[in-house]
Amino acid sequence: MVTVSIIIPAWNEQERIIDCLTNATRQSVMPHEVLVVDNRSTDDTAKLVEEFIAQHPELPVRLLHQNDEQGLIPTRNFGLDSATGDVLGRVDADCMLKPDWVEVVSDLFDENPTAMGATGPVVYYDMPGKRISLRGDDTIRRHLYRANGDQVLLFGSNMALRATAWQQIRNDVCRDRADIMHEDIDVSLHMFDHGLHTAYSRNMIAGISARRMDTSFSSFRAYMQRFKNTFKAHPEHWRKHKTEHTLFMLYPALRTLYPMYQMYLDSMDINPAERIWIKEQFELLDDEDVITSEHADVSQSGSDDIA
Repeated sequence: MVTVSIIIPAWNEQERIIDCLTNATRQSVMPHEVLVVDNRSTDDTAKLVEEFIAQHPELPVRLLHQNDEQGLIPTRNFGLDSATGDVLGRVDADCMLKPDWVEVVSDLFDENPTAMGATGPVVYYDMPGKRISLRGDDTIRRHLYRANGDQVLLFGSNMALRATAWQQIRNDVCRDRADIMHEDIDVSLHMFDHGLHTAYSRNMIAGISARRMDTSFSSFRAYMQRFKNTFKAHPEHWRKHKTEHTLFMLYPALRTLYPMYQMYLDSMDINPAERIWIKEQFELLDDEDVITSEHADVSQSGSDDIA
């Protein structure tokens, strides 16, 4: 089984970083390592991670600091360069991985030796209608989130790539000092340049926040412009479907619904990041209890035989 590292770039993420780490380590298969790469946070992000590590010394969580330069790309690169797993998962600090995420990713790369990168669908954990949301996102990513015909584009909140693939593209990925591109699409296109295959798995699921929709239209439009900017910087690549058109259609409804739903969550004292995978986490705990119980029975049986 290939080993999976999880890299989490973080800047001022004190609100969600502990939830993110909890979900990243409540897995059916423990990740090889979880690297939080703090990038000059001015809040308690680093302190909270240190406390988490102190409280859970058995978990493979490490805190790294990237202080040389402010920005997601140098922080992401620092984390990917520091990781030691066979496969490098890259997620956001407000991302909640489904409890079988590491297992699914490991199996995917084990069973598909040609896959150099992989991605999957996401669900908004802080919005209602999660089942239909997941189905909708899966449909969009399976059919529209492609380039050069039918090559899968990786999504930064839920992606993984082989360490060997990262070594091939690390010196080629764009630095984007103007901060006008989608760094995950840039990674994808550079992988295509090297003939590296990317795969899509409907079972590689992560929960993300819809907070991006809680911005002004001008800010949202500038974010959507990153799609065009990224492909403009890579004119040798093309796409048939423009995903941002679908997101523009969804924006008005989500922009209205998001703050209303946050008020409901606050009034009910609900932390949606804790609850998104709670059913699956309880099932995982039940399975562990069964295994522990069976092991105890076997041990007791052995003791009786010896006696």
